[in-house]
Amino acid sequence: MLRGYRYRIYPNREQCSLIEQHFGAVRFVYNRSLFLKNTMYSKFKINISEMDLNRNLTLIKEHYPWMKDLNSQSLQQVNRNLLNGFKNFFEGTGNYPVKKSRKDNKFSFQVPQNYQINLTSSQIYLPKIGWVNIVLHRDFLDDEFIQNELVTKEVNGEMILDQKLNKEFSILKTVTVSRTSAGRYHVSILIDDRVPEPNPVKFDQNSTIGVDVGINRFATISNGEEIENPRYLQNSLKKLKKLQKRVSSKQKGSRNRRKAIQKLAKQHQLIANQRHDFQHKVTTRLISENQAVATETLNIKGMMKNHCRAQATSDVAWYSFFQKLEYKARWYGKTVLKIGQWEPSSKTCSVCDYYYKDLKDDERTWTCSGCGTIHDRDHNASHNIKRFALRNYDNDTVGTTGRACGHADVGQVEILLGTTRKTEAGSCSVFS
Repeated sequence: MLRGYRYRIYPNREQCSLIEQHFGAVRFVYNRSLFLKNTMYSKFKINISEMDLNRNLTLIKEHYPWMKDLNSQSLQQVNRNLLNGFKNFFEGTGNYPVKKSRKDNKFSFQVPQNYQINLTSSQIYLPKIGWVNIVLHRDFLDDEFIQNELVTKEVNGEMILDQKLNKEFSILKTVTVSRTSAGRYHVSILIDDRVPEPNPVKFDQNSTIGVDVGINRFATISNGEEIENPRYLQNSLKKLKKLQKRVSSKQKGSRNRRKAIQKLAKQHQLIANQRHDFQHKVTTRLISENQAVATETLNIKGMMKNHCRAQATSDVAWYSFFQKLEYKARWYGKTVLKIGQWEPSSKTCSVCDYYYKDLKDDERTWTCSGCGTIHDRDHNASHNIKRFALRNYDNDTVGTTGRACGHADVGQVEILLGTTRKTEAGSCSVFS
């Protein structure tokens, strides 16, 4: 499986300057190649290949000599990424490539080869930048795997892992260097550990849970568990407002303003780190304790348009939560079932299937007119999410063939394990 391991690096002042030059050059080459490709196709109907873009890169270096001091492989990787962006767009899996701006606060470049990792002194060698201190807080490969599968070299008693010496094994992939808005530098090492994805384990009603996410409570589980919403952004609003006022009071372009912006960015970084840490712990526990997890499909972009709930919706970060669930399910051979967006999980009685169509958003409890059961809105929804997902999924013990995401017409939807199929009436996803 392909896995990425992110570590923090501590470059010195000269190395920081070189890294920033790479950030600027990558953005510059991307915008030039995008402009060239769009112009040639719109005016002459010529589709430029990666080889053509790389030839143009050589001409660009003649006009801008400072680019010769940068890693050529990183600049060529930009053209490859651009063409992959066009490929994803035409396949319907991505947006059309747009011009990059330094105001986006997304700074990164890739090193596809010729990097080295000093496992003894915790340093990483980046071409044209040199040896940079790195904090290897966890192993990306086992010591036994390195000794048996990779080639290492010893320099002054230190063990070094050279990507060039192990190129034929295709285990060490790309290294991505990035910088956060708070000014922290990281490297992400992509490796292929040669461990095949596990086959999805079988699940039934007892080994499946339904998860209903919300704002008042982060998640309500069908087994009765309630996970409170930590509200990291809301709890830090006073400090953020204070820091933002300090930024506004400083003169533009001054050193004090840059310091104030740095403190504000660090606070935002802290909130993001807290949120990711919380979600990682929750998703890891849910995946490890259950064979299948059923969730609902949400129109998060539509919810963000409601200015009354936009801040709370962004703070709870459902999209990031669902992403973590899905890739961890693939890692451990578990399954994530997703029911349709328009399934009445909150309005349907989980006991007798009575449909309460007049349920309002502010009603947290309601009484079923069919069986008299008093329902907690979130608990009832979590039970229904589990019921709908199992009913619509075809396995050995539960469900009927062809019913998926609440579509009663058997011929409308077909589910294949690990794939997504869309129909005119809706969509259903199975991640395993």
